[in-house]
Amino acid sequence: MWKNKNVWTVLTGELIAGLGLWLGIIGNLEFMQKHIPSDFMKSLIMFVGLLAGVMVGPIAGRIIDQSSKKKVLLYSGFGRLISVVFMFLALHFENIWFMVLFMISIQISAAFYFPALQAVIPLIVRDQELLQMNGIHMNVATIGRIAGTSVGGALLVIMSLEYLYAFSMIAYALLLVSTYLLDFQDTAKETNTKKQTKGAGFAEVFQILKEVPIASNALVLYIIPLLFIGGFNLMVIDISELQHDPSIKGLLYTVEGVSFMIGAFIIKYVSKTASPHRLMYFYGFLIAGAHLSLFFSDLKWMSLFSFALFGFSVGGFFPVASTIFQTKIAKSYHGRLFSFRNMFERVMFQIVLLTTGLFLDTIGLQYMVLIFGVVSLCILLFSLLRQKSAANTTEVNNSQSM
Repeated sequence: MWKNKNVWTVLTGELIAGLGLWLGIIGNLEFMQKHIPSDFMKSLIMFVGLLAGVMVGPIAGRIIDQSSKKKVLLYSGFGRLISVVFMFLALHFENIWFMVLFMISIQISAAFYFPALQAVIPLIVRDQELLQMNGIHMNVATIGRIAGTSVGGALLVIMSLEYLYAFSMIAYALLLVSTYLLDFQDTAKETNTKKQTKGAGFAEVFQILKEVPIASNALVLYIIPLLFIGGFNLMVIDISELQHDPSIKGLLYTVEGVSFMIGAFIIKYVSKTASPHRLMYFYGFLIAGAHLSLFFSDLKWMSLFSFALFGFSVGGFFPVASTIFQTKIAKSYHGRLFSFRNMFERVMFQIVLLTTGLFLDTIGLQYMVLIFGVVSLCILLFSLLRQKSAANTTEVNNSQSM
């Protein structure tokens, strides 16, 4: 795998894109802090961008399946590059409406880019290398997140926001160059599916998920890490206030990020001893345990342990889940499948974010994490019972046919 030029191109592009993305996010937060006093208005602006991405999801899925995936990556990458222009206008005119246009345009570009990238990965590595590739890809994304936030925070001290967005724009330009260097061949089935998929949307994806229980289970289990991720930043702030220690915020982010990379690194070796399905349940229980253990978040070492456990768990969960989707579903449906998953994640993220804010204001962090932990355990139990029921039905059908 390491001799594959496409692998290095994708990983390099992901690192560059991560730097550009998080430089932009740091800039966005700084701009909103200066010009938008209302927290509700800040969340509304972010919500509008996410909503735009959700709305184009079905169209993005069809286009990715019908078109050259490299062209989709190039066009969406160019869209991300051009979207930064809106932020330069926002800074020049000190106008938040240009920022709204920026959020909408970059989220629409992302709605095409990320599902297309997930559909490309199975085309550049062999099936037996997918789990390792997904783990490494997520580690590189995590490094990009850590580096982008660190560099962005440092640049804000010595430079204006214009320079921050200029560096972000340069990163997106370099991403375009690395994408252009990709050299892979779409199969004939994939490049000639315009007639087959014309007018087809997520209805076929639902049907396929019904026919592939392990994939539908993976989608249901996706809710468990999203219950934690959706309220991640709010929980970090609340823990900091609970412990009266502002420095704990940086420690929590660092511990989670490092643990994530460890989990993604060792998943290749762990997968040799257990099936992907069992690994998903194993990591799901660990994530539920991380949520429940936050009941003791008033203790510094316990909160660090909880975030470390969560980081390690999702570091294994996400590569396993991505590999299941990439290997169990036909490649001709990957565009729509990953667009649907992308929409699902965005919608769940918003629901969890709003619910977390409501619970933190009403019942507090410690009781909230108990509820989320119990919900996670219920999802795991429901999925296990459904799997067992499906297995029994299959066994009965097989015995009757004999």
